[in-house]
Amino acid sequence: MSDATPTPAPAPAAPPRVDCVADSAGGITFDIVVLDTAEPVLVLRRRGGSGGTADETRLPLTPAGEGHMRAVLPSTMELAEGRWDVFLDERAVEPGVRDLRALVDRVPDEEGGVAVRVPYPTADGRLAVRSWVRLPHAEAGDIVLGEGVCTVEGTLYGAETAAGAVAEVRRGGTVHRVPAGGEKGGFAFTVAYDALAEPPVAAEQLWELWLRPDADSEPVRVSRVLDDVWDRKNVFVYPAHQGEGYRAAPCYTTDNDLCVRITP
Repeated sequence: MSDATPTPAPAPAAPPRVDCVADSAGGITFDIVVLDTAEPVLVLRRRGGSGGTADETRLPLTPAGEGHMRAVLPSTMELAEGRWDVFLDERAVEPGVRDLRALVDRVPDEEGGVAVRVPYPTADGRLAVRSWVRLPHAEAGDIVLGEGVCTVEGTLYGAETAAGAVAEVRRGGTVHRVPAGGEKGGFAFTVAYDALAEPPVAAEQLWELWLRPDADSEPVRVSRVLDDVWDRKNVFVYPAHQGEGYRAAPCYTTDNDLCVRITP
């Protein structure tokens, strides 16, 4: 019988760690310490995509000094809306320092829509990029709570409110329309909770908020994406109104779309 102690298996290598700097135009710079790599390319792959070329973006890594490599996602490169996981040699990478200061209070060109890219840590500790592409875009701003109502104010990019403007409050095939107005470049509308909470309210209802800028326009989803918050659902929580047999409050989804939640 041998008294030799078994050699422990080597610990798995730590995932590569990537620092990010986002700019106000929508570009992102990735910096990484690369000890060895079969191919000097950083890969962004859209989650839930079909696997085609439109769902993968390959960014070449170039030397950046002091043992670092750098990849740049320019603002001019198209990145479809969705969540993009970041890989090096098919290895997921960890988020390092994320400098997102340029995204705070961002004001895009009012003539067009918006393209937003926010690098963020996933729930299991990997690096990903959340991308929004909205043409036109209704950016939610202040939400004023009243007795049984909420008033949504915001800025409209790529369009203007005109005669016939309405907000649409949607759930499934049901649509409630309320008048919308606003100064040049802005919008505002008020949602009454009683109109949504038809008794009895037996289960949670999530009503989406859309803006139709004029009688002939297509509706635009009301969202809030022009900053560094990639998931507002549990960050922006509003007080609930207690109605007859229900509670109601505005809320955001994990995609930063604005809704009204009705619960029993």
